[in-house]
Amino acid sequence: MESCSTGVNCMLAVFLVLHLGLISSMAQQIEQQIGIAGQEVTLPCRGIPSDSSLSPHTVVTWMYSDTVIWRMENNNHWRRPGAVSDQFQVTSTNKELKVRNLVLSNAGIYTCKYGSNKARTSLHVFKLTVSLDGHFLQNEVPELTLMHNSPDPKPALSITLFNSNNNIVTPETENKSPEKHILNLKKLEATDSGTWVCNVHSDSSLINQNISFVVKVLGFQNPDMERKYATADSTVILSWHLNFQKIKWNKGFTGQVNWKQQESAKAHELLDFNVTALGEQHETRKSSHLLFEIPERTPKTTIQVKLPKVHFNHSGQYQCQLAYKGRHVQSNIELVVMKVSANPVGPLSRGVKMTLICEVSGPLPPKAHLRWERVNGTQMDIKNSKQHEVKLEVNISAAGLWSCHLIEDNDRKISLHYHVEEAPVWINYVVTGASIGGSVLVFALVCLCIISGISWQRRRQRAKRMAQARQYLLENKTCQCQHWLKK
Repeated sequence: MESCSTGVNCMLAVFLVLHLGLISSMAQQIEQQIGIAGQEVTLPCRGIPSDSSLSPHTVVTWMYSDTVIWRMENNNHWRRPGAVSDQFQVTSTNKELKVRNLVLSNAGIYTCKYGSNKARTSLHVFKLTVSLDGHFLQNEVPELTLMHNSPDPKPALSITLFNSNNNIVTPETENKSPEKHILNLKKLEATDSGTWVCNVHSDSSLINQNISFVVKVLGFQNPDMERKYATADSTVILSWHLNFQKIKWNKGFTGQVNWKQQESAKAHELLDFNVTALGEQHETRKSSHLLFEIPERTPKTTIQVKLPKVHFNHSGQYQCQLAYKGRHVQSNIELVVMKVSANPVGPLSRGVKMTLICEVSGPLPPKAHLRWERVNGTQMDIKNSKQHEVKLEVNISAAGLWSCHLIEDNDRKISLHYHVEEAPVWINYVVTGASIGGSVLVFALVCLCIISGISWQRRRQRAKRMAQARQYLLENKTCQCQHWLKK
């Protein structure tokens, strides 16, 4: 019995030791909290009774490291003076510590003491900085800087970025140290505007924190480069759709539209515009080099240039440029104009050939070509241009409706028609008569020339014989005179 009693006492003693050790371990356990710079975090005072159950003589103290920042004794509150201490506020009910407008230096160990009890909290503070205050122009490269401060040892962190479409974004480059990560991303598109998420993860410290930030990308809903086809003498409207209203861009910016015929030519400013922080849009016409209009009923987020009667030399590059704080982004529309003509101009007579000419004002993309074809014609009435040719000629002898098509990737982008009329029958007779009359006239002229040549040749021979005769007579007379003198 005595041996059994001794064994029970030993087991009770071991249990008490383990229990006290567990209590001591729990008392020393440090709770972890995550805070974001500029925001607020609440640190709990675990285990403290409610205010109504708390003895009036209980002393409650909040400490940052070894420095007292707040103390309550006999229901009297004391707070450490100074600008930094204005960040701290303790709730009256459960004595939680609120740290407002967090900065990196607020990271550390916070201790709540009441009576003989302690509750310790390890505060990690993250600060995420986005370059250019998160306001970007299309095609700009953002830089993200994540700074971290915490009690030692600093945990190893991994970062995952999610864009506004919840897709993972892989940084182009990443420079990291225990306290700072710098990430350079790819060029932004206008569709990247929205709320992004930076996920910070650490297995060693059980950190899994999402930090959201807003990205606004001012730009165009058009592509960077666009090609537009038009026929000569048609009406063309060039449009650039801006996204400032869609992304709630609340800052003013300016812009302009320029035109130049060739890449190396001088640019002419057609108009400029400005958009206020309230979204009000104002446009001013600048150039008289080009006959164009600014449509009145234009959507608020659209810049438009109207060419009421486009000419062949109106082709070229039209550029809309946005400017914000000395930075620029632009979108280009290349206008390609098509025209057709005939040589000779007029009705097509029977037996006579005509040349139809189809021409575009600028170089064509690699998979584009021109095609002449006669409507309701045969395969023989089709002619295609070679690659990179901007002018296509076809010799025809059949009247009818002929069409020139600009085809890109087997898609007809634009067509222009030329109606070749057949000459009336009487015109054919006139042409035939004129042709016969012309032939007769030529024949008569040839005969006249031959007759005149023969007559001229005879007169020349006659004159030559007469000259010879005179010479002969002169020689004979001279001989007779000499004979008479000798006698």
